[in-house]
Amino acid sequence: MANSPIEPTFFESFDGTQLAWRELGEGRPVVLLHGFFSDAFTNWIRYGHAAAIAARGFRVIMPDLRAHGSSAKPHDAARYPPDILAQDGFALLGHLGLTDYDLGGYSLGARTTVRMLVKGATPRRVVIAGMGLQGLSGATRRADHFRHILTNLGKHERGSPEWLAEAFLKTTKGDPVALLHIIDTFVDTTEAQVAAITQPALVLAGVDDNDNGSAEALTAILPNATYRTVPGGHMSSVVQPELGQEIADFLAA
Repeated sequence: MANSPIEPTFFESFDGTQLAWRELGEGRPVVLLHGFFSDAFTNWIRYGHAAAIAARGFRVIMPDLRAHGSSAKPHDAARYPPDILAQDGFALLGHLGLTDYDLGGYSLGARTTVRMLVKGATPRRVVIAGMGLQGLSGATRRADHFRHILTNLGKHERGSPEWLAEAFLKTTKGDPVALLHIIDTFVDTTEAQVAAITQPALVLAGVDDNDNGSAEALTAILPNATYRTVPGGHMSSVVQPELGQEIADFLAA
């Protein structure tokens, strides 16, 4: 990954896999999970989002997901059972002793946040960014898109979404073998399960982002959600300062 001004700290997840996280700020804990091919630095630190949230009185905790960033990238398929990223999330909460916290994520991080909620996580507030309803209920469709990218590296048409995703993968020094295993861990979330999420939730998406379906439809099915947009599409909205500002405003309200 690119050089981060914040050094990682490591812990062992429930199966002994070494995972990394970074922190910024002091105050109420908020755990933020990054997107696929990305890492904590690229998603949250590089463009100032973590700093904007920390400035509002938060301890921003940002893990590198399994197979990403500074975390271990095992090639053994047995290290990637379904919902493993949610299990890693619970392991981090346990390691840090967090019981009163907020939880959110972008794209894959948002899907992982929802999977943690389905499996019993109890944050006070939730941020679901870069995610629509179809990206939760039809995670396997999105999986096929990424599997195509990772199994045809170097062959994508210049300028295509696949080519742009591969270019991003190169900037984060992603491991294609480990990332292919991550795809196999995706689990669909039913609309009934989504509708059972009662925490105050921020649904946040780029105004031109339809990669994971409709964020408005996701907002409509959640019983206590606020919908906000920022400039850009799925890749470009992450660099906009409005992303961190919207999350900070929601958490501090």
